[in-house]
Amino acid sequence: MNFLKKRKNVKHMLLEQREDRRLLSNVADLQGKRTNPDRRGKKGLEDFTGRVDEFIKSKKAGIRYKASYDVKVTCFLENGVKIFTCRGIDISTTGMLLNIGNKEQFTYISSASRVVLKFKIMPGTMPEGYEMKVKIEARMVRFQKKSENEILCGFEFTETLTQYVKRKKDKYVLVISSTLLFLVTGFILLMRTESVVYFKFNKYLYLYSIIAASFLLSRYLFGAMYKAVPIDMKYTPGVSIIIPCFNEEQWIQRTILSCINQDYPLNKLEVIVIDDCSNDRSVEKIKEIVEKLHKEDKYFDTRNRLRYFVQQNNKGKRHALARGAMLAKHNLVAFVDSDSFLDPFAVRNLVQPFKDPKMGGVSGRTDVANTFTNVLTKMQSVRYYIAFRIMKAAEAYFDAVTCLSGPLSCYRKEIVLENLDTWLNQKFLGYNATFGDDRSMTNFVLKNHRTSYQDTAICSTMVPKEYSVFLKQQMRWKRSWLRESIIAAKYMWKKEPFMAVFFYMGLVVPIAAPIVVVYNLIYVPLAYNLFPTTFLVGILMMSLLMSVAQMFLRKSSTWAFGMLFCFFYEAVLLWQMPIAWFTFWKSTWGTRMTPQDIKEKQMKDKKRMLQNKKGRGEFANENR
Repeated sequence: MNFLKKRKNVKHMLLEQREDRRLLSNVADLQGKRTNPDRRGKKGLEDFTGRVDEFIKSKKAGIRYKASYDVKVTCFLENGVKIFTCRGIDISTTGMLLNIGNKEQFTYISSASRVVLKFKIMPGTMPEGYEMKVKIEARMVRFQKKSENEILCGFEFTETLTQYVKRKKDKYVLVISSTLLFLVTGFILLMRTESVVYFKFNKYLYLYSIIAASFLLSRYLFGAMYKAVPIDMKYTPGVSIIIPCFNEEQWIQRTILSCINQDYPLNKLEVIVIDDCSNDRSVEKIKEIVEKLHKEDKYFDTRNRLRYFVQQNNKGKRHALARGAMLAKHNLVAFVDSDSFLDPFAVRNLVQPFKDPKMGGVSGRTDVANTFTNVLTKMQSVRYYIAFRIMKAAEAYFDAVTCLSGPLSCYRKEIVLENLDTWLNQKFLGYNATFGDDRSMTNFVLKNHRTSYQDTAICSTMVPKEYSVFLKQQMRWKRSWLRESIIAAKYMWKKEPFMAVFFYMGLVVPIAAPIVVVYNLIYVPLAYNLFPTTFLVGILMMSLLMSVAQMFLRKSSTWAFGMLFCFFYEAVLLWQMPIAWFTFWKSTWGTRMTPQDIKEKQMKDKKRMLQNKKGRGEFANENR
């Protein structure tokens, strides 16, 4: 299958922000000159007392993204209209910076009574949901003359792009998606009614059908009922962010910056980076950014708040996280993957559920950072969003999230330390558990405490852009899911009854899925000469439900790739489950060369070498 081949020439397409004047633009400085201001220093958090959400919106509205747009400029003058095209070089929701080609065009802009800008926001140049054609009025607020033929002009839109998108696109998307949601849900319910009617003809098949539909529809129902815990500015418990790193030279600096550049009290946040004996330039990159940030110590106390350590030997991600937890000085420890980037308000949002003294751990929301790279990353973007905003949100409704995900999760330190030895030395059926650290730790926490999900605590992560890497990642995830689900099954019956029932339903559905698919797509057509129309329509409806839900909640142009992902899952990913049944004991990662991967590769190379020698020996004997 050609689509599974590596595409080495594909580059990551990332959202790029304009650099701020300050390295840590979201941190209040010790000098007291600027306290949590927006990027132009106009308003601080103290100006939004009691209106935290407004402050966050104000901050995000000022973020400028790098762009390269052809912009059609229409200037309305006293003696007529002048139209010309120039280049947009950055954009925010409130305005745009244009590179004007000559002095004559600048004169038109300066003397115009009204200016209209027409351009297209390309996918990946602004947050998801903004990609569309725009025709909007604007006024010039500043300019800078670079040369005779280059003048930079800053424009402010007469309405924000957020308001423009809502007025021009979102209301129609909302009507379409809500209508489709109603129709698709109704159709699924009708199909399941059919399963009840014909139940006696094939009890096991129709029972599975009813269970699968009930499980999925309940997830969407409880996900819709979920609400994030609002921010309480007075609640700022101490947080230690732990970043485990292994061969992540490309992204580690960006990760560290995002973690230290948080809108959070200086004395309540620290960042600890643990490099697990990387064999690339990760340590060099870590040292470089740490030294750069330490130069800002007099403003941001970075020497006390940012540390890094290098393991002498590669011990695995769990050991790196464990060392960080033992070094942490605060009562909450947040685990952040080395290729994940935090929103400036992620920590402030992430800690809010811990106001509940019974809360043991909280997962943030993970978005895909490289969504618009190719078809594979777009499919994963929809999948990630639904997995967090619907599936985890539904579990959070019962305070029983079954996986506090690796990209961003937070725990009470005492719970982590209590289970540290067992976690580090975890075995399953006699085999060492080297991956699935997030699900494993979640099990230790969830057994005696509550776990939750905070949708407003956002991070973005890099996902595989090559099918070969993606399939290895998914295989690893399925093995850890199977192992940890079996462990969780021993105590989940003690949880809230609805949550317990849906957990066991969610365990049965994916395990039995390959058998059901084989029965419907192979056995039924061959044995009864029937085309599996009902089954295929059922898959279509479930995939459409996922896509339409993403359209309704996020209003992104990627929604259709959810359907594509569902069919890709049925055609490819589903068949990894039977393999996982018999290979869950494997300790290799597949996506990076850990010691276990190196050992397995050496064994394969040795085996291949012996086979080649044997083959050459047999060939020599035949020619004697």
